Amino acid sequence: MEKRPFKGEHMDVSLLGLGMMRLPRLDPENDAIDYAKAQEIVDYAYEHGVNYFDTAYRYHGGDSELFAGVALKKYPRDSFYLATKMPMWMVNEPADVERIFKDQLERCQVEYFDFYLCHALGDDTFKKVQEMKAYDFLKKMKEEGKIRHLGFSFHDKPEVLQHIVDTYEWDFCQIQLNYLDWTLYHSKEQYEILEKAGIPVIIMEPVRGGFLANPGEEATAKFKAARPEESVASWAIRYAATLPGVMTVLSGMSNMEQVADNVKTMTDFEPVDAADQTVIDDVVDNCLKKDFVPCTGCRYCMDCPFGVDIPKMFSIYNNYALTKNAARFVKAYNETAESERVHNCQKCGACSAVCPQHIDIPAELEMIGELVEKLSK
Repeated sequence: MEKRPFKGEHMDVSLLGLGMMRLPRLDPENDAIDYAKAQEIVDYAYEHGVNYFDTAYRYHGGDSELFAGVALKKYPRDSFYLATKMPMWMVNEPADVERIFKDQLERCQVEYFDFYLCHALGDDTFKKVQEMKAYDFLKKMKEEGKIRHLGFSFHDKPEVLQHIVDTYEWDFCQIQLNYLDWTLYHSKEQYEILEKAGIPVIIMEPVRGGFLANPGEEATAKFKAARPEESVASWAIRYAATLPGVMTVLSGMSNMEQVADNVKTMTDFEPVDAADQTVIDDVVDNCLKKDFVPCTGCRYCMDCPFGVDIPKMFSIYNNYALTKNAARFVKAYNETAESERVHNCQKCGACSAVCPQHIDIPAELEMIGELVEKLSK
């Protein structure tokens, strides 16, 4: 497994990190983790050199940290790096920061976190970090050895990132970056801000919630023609890992096939070269012309108070945007539960307020509903 040093310290971090946001579930309709299958994924990753494990307070409805505590307990504490995050949207008073942090230590069954992040910072949430003195408390935890490295994950405009970087001292930062979002989501500017500041980068959403593992028949054909033996997803993983400022690339792996493929990609790692980049640029030009909704399936928008399964609706639509197969689109939509469909949206806006991609969700759902109606005639 390819490993990279962390800021000159005597620690090597695996280039592939295991994200615990999309672990196998007991039931597709709820967040409960299938511990047996998820443990197999953790064990395979660990045995093949993965030593960075990323969880968060609200992943899998709060089950992810509990699972991390159980799954990693069998391994020596100094043989892996554990990361989790402070959910600022759940902090209503300064005391909440300490309460949540102590709860996380207990849930993860550890005495310290190797990497700790302020979760999903943007303009509003960073103001909350300051108002609630969250950074001050977490800095104190670092001084006490309960946090080894303090950073943040980010979802906002580059100028907001620059402000956060300039305000406090940070050990690392986690950003969304992949070959599609390099320009679409301004990941290039974000990466360059961090590189200039000398802040190591952790990559999330390298495969964009699975979208870049299956970006349509035309794009898939281009990748397979260039590297027949490699998976389509491996192109996205390699792209993110090629950047020199990247410490690790997180992948939320849901089955053994995914973890085996990603481990293979990061073992004897081969950076993207000029020929590869030409293929990627061609695919990006093709993908960017597609009228898809930039949803990653993170489910921060869920649960909808009116029952709409927002990620499912966007997934069904995006498949249509890629293939233009109207019959398959209408069939897939009609096979969903009536209670999950777009017409149940009441345009309350609660979903858009928490969407990391800043999608106008009610407007997009309305568009999907109109399209279904049009194509059904």
